[in-house]
Amino acid sequence: MAGLAVNVDHVATLREARKVSYPEPVAAAVLAELAGADGIVVHLRKDRRHIQDRDVRILRKVVQTKLILEMASTSEMVGIALDIKPDLVTLVPEKKEELTTQGGLDLFVHKNSVAETVGSLQDNGIPVSIFIDPAPEQIKLAHKINASTVEIHTGTFCDATTPQKMDQAFDKIVDAVKLAHKLKLKINAGHGICYNTIKAFNGLHEIDEFSIGHSIVSRAVLVGMERAVKEMSALIKEL
Repeated sequence: MAGLAVNVDHVATLREARKVSYPEPVAAAVLAELAGADGIVVHLRKDRRHIQDRDVRILRKVVQTKLILEMASTSEMVGIALDIKPDLVTLVPEKKEELTTQGGLDLFVHKNSVAETVGSLQDNGIPVSIFIDPAPEQIKLAHKINASTVEIHTGTFCDATTPQKMDQAFDKIVDAVKLAHKLKLKINAGHGICYNTIKAFNGLHEIDEFSIGHSIVSRAVLVGMERAVKEMSALIKEL
């Protein structure tokens, strides 16, 4: 059965909108774990627009399941990861002008630098996942540079506006998952998944974990973090 890693970035987004001390993403992470989350995800961006360095350091001390650090493949972030030692690093693309991560990391363009980052982290005992689009060539390159895990970008499917586009996008996800499984990679999936789109993954048992943030935090605003996480966990158990 797939696990659920809860991304608490957007709790920090609310905090940073007013530049105050609340809401506290660390508290949200604790509540998510108590509700059954299998991991906590945070993205420490170069511009520190939501998650801050202190959040990651406190979370490293507090998180009881596993701490997943999303980050760009830069020397600054590698240094932070080596210091904090998260349970998993997920390498993601990062652009200053984007509202959220747009698409996967292009290994055709960044293969050499990403391979160096993967080596530096994994040589120090930190497994690395690469957030990539559901394309066979990207999966093969991730395998070639010895990533332990791939996280399949599900945003194109989740954001599709017609049934035909959804079907086409989901077929690509299925093919990518099957190939990654064949190559013996661990498989995560995430971006844009909500309480409706998660149901489409029924039967795709090769996925080890779903990384979900915005929809859970949005739901938590209305019903509380505990209920929001438990509802998503229940849906994943039914897949």
